[in-house]
Amino acid sequence: MKDDQRRTSLLTEERRQQILASLEREGRVFATELSHRYHVSDDTIRRDLDALADLGMVQRVHGGALRRATFTENFEERQTENAAAKDAIARGTVSLLQQGQTILLDGGTTSLAIVRHLPPDFTGTVITTSPPIAVALASFAAIEVILIGGRLYRYAMVAVGAETIAQLRAIHADICILGILALDPTFGVSVRDYEEAQVKRAMIMAASQVIAPTIHEKLGTVARFEVAPISAITHLVTEAAASRDQLMPYQEAGLTILQV
Repeated sequence: MKDDQRRTSLLTEERRQQILASLEREGRVFATELSHRYHVSDDTIRRDLDALADLGMVQRVHGGALRRATFTENFEERQTENAAAKDAIARGTVSLLQQGQTILLDGGTTSLAIVRHLPPDFTGTVITTSPPIAVALASFAAIEVILIGGRLYRYAMVAVGAETIAQLRAIHADICILGILALDPTFGVSVRDYEEAQVKRAMIMAASQVIAPTIHEKLGTVARFEVAPISAITHLVTEAAASRDQLMPYQEAGLTILQV
């Protein structure tokens, strides 16, 4: 009996590892397809996906699972991750900006890279909820910098809360450059924190265009709290490593895509 239990346990572990491998390749898995593939019941696959979700390895959605967005907790450590890709994405994002615009600039390490690549004589107004972004912009003499306050959310180093949202609702910007943790063509923009989701939603609503600059590893991933559908984004800027198949759903959703 014990040998049978070990064999069942081994088969279960092997199947779950294969499910994770499929998820890494395909970006999402569907319970019905998995039950046919492994010749097990739908209930068995649901238990597999639930177990993987409990371990934080997948994000359960109706009918299957998606890759869960991964992140490094420490803000300073994140600044050194994918630095070359972020610099390329930053240059691409800056190419979409025009002198004299009013820009809502979200927090995050990619946003810091964008500031570094702004021309020294760039003019306009930049509104941000991020103290590090405001400090980085202070050296640009021709940019008016407006820092929106609130409670500091330390993971992203941005302000959140009711007062933050109230200030954003009074703004009409040309462009919002949104910090991205997870972006999926079906489930849109999502983040790990409820209050940050509300602030990002207010930023999107305050701008005529919304740019999502992100490394390709964040595409096809999902986090706990939904911010907005994919239709809320107008431009996606990502690096050349993103494949045609990976980008096709975003193009079909109507996004203007810039690969750099």
